[in-house]
Amino acid sequence: MNYKLIILGSGAAPGVPSLSGGWLACNPDNPKNKRNRTSTYLEYKNTKILIDTSPDIRYQLIDNNIKDLDAVLFTHVHADHLLGIDYLREINRIQSKGINFYSGPRNMVEIEKRFDYLIGHVKRPEDYILIPSLLPHIIHPYEPFYINDLKITPIIMFDHSPESYGFVFNDGDIVYFSDFRKIDEKAFDMWKKQPELLIIPLTNPKAQITHAGFETVMQYIDKVNAKRVIINHMAGECDYDDINKRTPDNVEPAYDNMIIEF
Repeated sequence: MNYKLIILGSGAAPGVPSLSGGWLACNPDNPKNKRNRTSTYLEYKNTKILIDTSPDIRYQLIDNNIKDLDAVLFTHVHADHLLGIDYLREINRIQSKGINFYSGPRNMVEIEKRFDYLIGHVKRPEDYILIPSLLPHIIHPYEPFYINDLKITPIIMFDHSPESYGFVFNDGDIVYFSDFRKIDEKAFDMWKKQPELLIIPLTNPKAQITHAGFETVMQYIDKVNAKRVIINHMAGECDYDDINKRTPDNVEPAYDNMIIEF
């Protein structure tokens, strides 16, 4: 086993149940329908990466006993993907060192503006008990970078604001899509093999201005042709059993604390 991936939270921005809509289409008797906001943990050999810091990240890290990280990847700066960033200071304190984090240029401007007190600076003393230290790295679409021996290729998601990134790990072992309405055709040239695993969001079965609907998501699933597919980032319009029945055997909806190993 080289990979371990945990869906820490499988929900969209409102969570399920949501404050305004409750359970909506979701069956409240199915525990897999109770969803925190989306964050994902990826472990490759000895490399440990967090994708996004949802507002629920404190509980997600505690529930899965995650206490150390090599890096954090941010797909975009919507609140449901970012606002748990402050809790990374706890990882600073545990590891007694800074944490490298990666995102696109426009996302990085927003993160540094809104959370300046978290950003590590050369001139600032390193006191990891009192002073958090996140170390920024700007990434660009289709320009690979490495975290230890894990190769990561950023890909751009289209028709979503703000800019949204996905990631291809080790030339296609894992393909991770974040929020999108459309995917850049160039992205499909970034994996060199049939992907083992695809993570793809479905906020609502009905298409929205900045999110693809069920039919479009299924078209992209067919195009990627991964061996296994996990549908993630589901709002209350997505009942677990309903989505599961509507998809092929190799495609399944995510649920909080779902673990995939291969």
